[in-house]
Amino acid sequence: MASRDTLLREVVGGKAAKALGSALELTTVGELLRHYPRRFSERGELTDLSRLVEGEEVTVQAEIESVTGRRIPGRKLHILEVVISSGASKASISFFNQSWREKELLPGRRGFFAGKVSRFRSKLQLNSPEYVLEVDDDELTASDFANTLIPVYPAASGLPSWTIAKCVSLVLDQLDEVSDPLPYEVKARSGLMDLDWALRHIHRPETRAEYSKARHRLAFDEAFGVQLILAQRKHAQAANPAVARPPGHGGLVAAFEDRLPFTFTAEQSDIAELISRELAAEHPMHRLLQGEVGSGKTVVALRAMLQVVDTGGQAALLAPTEVLAAQHEATVLELLGDLARADQLGGSDRGTTVALLTGSMPAGARRAALLDAASGAAGIVIGTHALIQDHVQFADLGLVVIDEQHRFGVEQRDALRSKASAPPHMLVMTATPIPRTVAMTVYGDLETSELRELPAGRSKVDTTVVPITDKPGWLDRVWERVHKEVAKGRQVYIVCPRIGEGDEGGQLDDPADTADLGPDSDEEAAQTASVLSTYAELKAGPLAGLRLGLMHGRLSGDQKSAVMADFATGTCDVLISTTVIEVGVNVPNATLMIILDADRFGVSQLHQLRGRVGRGSYDDADHKNYCLLLTRLPSAHPSLRRLESVAETTDGFALARLDLEERREGDVLGDLQSGRRSRLKLLSLLRDEKLIMDARVEARQVIAGDPSLVEHPELQEFLWESFDSERADYLHKA
Repeated sequence: MASRDTLLREVVGGKAAKALGSALELTTVGELLRHYPRRFSERGELTDLSRLVEGEEVTVQAEIESVTGRRIPGRKLHILEVVISSGASKASISFFNQSWREKELLPGRRGFFAGKVSRFRSKLQLNSPEYVLEVDDDELTASDFANTLIPVYPAASGLPSWTIAKCVSLVLDQLDEVSDPLPYEVKARSGLMDLDWALRHIHRPETRAEYSKARHRLAFDEAFGVQLILAQRKHAQAANPAVARPPGHGGLVAAFEDRLPFTFTAEQSDIAELISRELAAEHPMHRLLQGEVGSGKTVVALRAMLQVVDTGGQAALLAPTEVLAAQHEATVLELLGDLARADQLGGSDRGTTVALLTGSMPAGARRAALLDAASGAAGIVIGTHALIQDHVQFADLGLVVIDEQHRFGVEQRDALRSKASAPPHMLVMTATPIPRTVAMTVYGDLETSELRELPAGRSKVDTTVVPITDKPGWLDRVWERVHKEVAKGRQVYIVCPRIGEGDEGGQLDDPADTADLGPDSDEEAAQTASVLSTYAELKAGPLAGLRLGLMHGRLSGDQKSAVMADFATGTCDVLISTTVIEVGVNVPNATLMIILDADRFGVSQLHQLRGRVGRGSYDDADHKNYCLLLTRLPSAHPSLRRLESVAETTDGFALARLDLEERREGDVLGDLQSGRRSRLKLLSLLRDEKLIMDARVEARQVIAGDPSLVEHPELQEFLWESFDSERADYLHKA
């Protein structure tokens, strides 16, 4: 018999164990049992071949439609081409110098085919896949096909699904009863099956209903483990409280509100008061402020920072780019006026100092900012990644505000928090949450506030997908639109995915929030729009005579400032840029955003880029705003639907969900930003949100009565097996 700790070689043999270990990093019985089926095929059911994804290792069930063998003249090469079909869709299979296979690969036969999906002449194919036909008794026993449901496992090169299935079958036949770490009362309240039953039926269900029950139990385990760690963290934080920052009377907050040239919207007022109450508490605030581009997140955050300054503390605002940091500084100085010049002639007696810290600052200005932060003279410190350097110190850091938080890693955010003597309050802001952010609001204890109202004066932006491959004439119309906008005195952005020279491998200028859709080869990368080549082509061609500007991440800070100053003052008609202008750029006169190779960007980036236009308040009906998403994708390509979805809505919250559906939530226990290798194997935010909430309730109840799990040693062991100390520490920081 075997337990979960038994080495696989003792059960499945050395050869199979070696293959499982090298291809999938599975070495024990327990690890193999947690390698769950990707899906189940019913006997006689064919795989939908239209869902194949280039580059993936797949196992498909299909019927052979045709077989053609041919020799290449003048070469000792025989090619056997096989077309497999699922009825509605087809795929090709090629074998080289294996003409003998023509005797068994006969039209009408069905089987499983496993291999890596590639593309040849625009068609998906499997090159020399492994396969097993339904009547091959030496490969699949009668019992394999007697089952109603046939498991299809995530496979690897040289390790097809049916080999994994045989190993799982051997393990299940010898497996001892698996002990269950969940308390009986938790299982009873949640209606969960026993762990032993779930592990066996996730691999060998007789019906899809049994599979659903098994999956529900095992997904609950994953959610429960995450929530136990978070509940323990929250309990530990209670012993190390934050410094309460209650609102005062007659301080900076009151003076700031008196001088505001506008009134808060109802939503802004409600959220500002909520944040004020949380800052006054002794446990640290962890709040996500979501808001459409231009919804007023910054002014709400500034009010919170001033409340902390009123208590003698400091606030740090972390921005992802120097352009955005400078924009925030300018906005804060404008809103505060003399309240931001406490150390200057004419400054308010009730004021404070605002310091800016970036990597490209002159040495003298940098030293002054560092001194103001360390001494406490600066109540508000605004900066980029320079804020998280080891030599940066604060006198009393009480609030950390992170703008466009998805542009920072977990370790970077934690580095800034660690500069406080007591746990600081935390406010993170975003316009369109990426999947990982959405996930952490559910998996974690990050509370969420939403600003959906747009201030008066924001203009509508019409978005259109422009498929220039299917309709090449449309490209000329795009450049005509540029000339028309400039003729009306307006300005235009043109955004490219990459810079150009030295960038032929597809390296994006700022890949922090792409959809993992970058070029797959040097040849494909060369066909992706770059700033340098686009600038040269447009300057000499369709946009000759217009004043063009060039902007990208390799420019120095002074160069970027000069380019943006030209665009802001209207001495530049068209700014050709990478995504460095994604945030922090406010030019109300810009009315047209053109995004080249838009399919190379993530949903969140597209929404942010679109937000650069529509920022002006004009009465004339001719002042319309446009965003054009140019793509070379054919009309039938599935990614085109993603672009069309972006074009159909400007609701950043709806787009966040679209992004989540496409990319999943990422690995909340590691630093992965896409969901393709998540350590949470079954749990899905889209499918399991209620289950996650239920697990949170149960976990908090357990931890409330037994914070260290001394009375629940089985749960301690479960946590250790599921989440090692490194992953648990990462989750704490996240």
